[in-house]
Amino acid sequence: MTASGKLVSGVRTFVSDVTEGFVEITHNSFALIGLAVAFVVITLTARPDLRQAGEEQLMNWLQARQAEVVGMPIEPEASERATASNPKDLPKEQAAVAFWLSKKYRVAPEPLAVLVAEAYDIGHRAKIDPTLILAIMAIESSFNPFAQSAVGAQGLMQVMTNIHTDKYQNFGGHFAAFDPVSNLRVGVKVLQECIARAGSVEGGLRFYVGAANLADDGGYAAKVMAEHFRLRQVAGGRAVPTTPPMLSTQAPVQMVPAANSPATPAPAPSADKVALLSDL
Repeated sequence: MTASGKLVSGVRTFVSDVTEGFVEITHNSFALIGLAVAFVVITLTARPDLRQAGEEQLMNWLQARQAEVVGMPIEPEASERATASNPKDLPKEQAAVAFWLSKKYRVAPEPLAVLVAEAYDIGHRAKIDPTLILAIMAIESSFNPFAQSAVGAQGLMQVMTNIHTDKYQNFGGHFAAFDPVSNLRVGVKVLQECIARAGSVEGGLRFYVGAANLADDGGYAAKVMAEHFRLRQVAGGRAVPTTPPMLSTQAPVQMVPAANSPATPAPAPSADKVALLSDL
């Protein structure tokens, strides 16, 4: 065999050996990978906690990557914290009330849909007209869940949080005053106690606003009852304007003090004041 023939034969032998070795190594590697995958699958099946931890880590990594892309934190569960629902999913009566309140108080109908549904649910259980509950929220806070009065009444129904702290314990503490649904439920409980104490709705409203021991409640009960009446009409299918009509022949009523009458001191505020009179 010539020198060139020996060289070619040696190269072929080398290539053959390398190929066989590569195939064997690859085969063994695939076998090892298969065994590793099987082991991982068996482990994750037997240990759901490890699987959950792995899924959470993977999700956190994906969210972190997405946050880098969009330039802000990513919270897929954020919508679950929102107090909102589709008002079109409500019963016809409740939907009418939600859309009317939305138009009058310039509040989005989606969060109002939740409040209206909750008012109807808790109102039926507490034997309080749900439109009365909604009227109180309207007069007290104009549906601002973060409202606070000068005397510390807070939230939708302007409950005095420092006085009714015990009522918020079932909702996780006094910060629940700024959760719309929790504030509504506590406010209805306070209203229920006030009505039972006074023996009438109008009297209960005077207790609710802290004017039970005063000569005048500043027109609070009348404002609430007027809005309550309008909401009942809306719930009944009536077309009610969002702004009360005003006759052009009538001038606004003005309180004129009597001449030479001595100044009358303002009555002292009630010690058990629950909510501050709204400026509405």
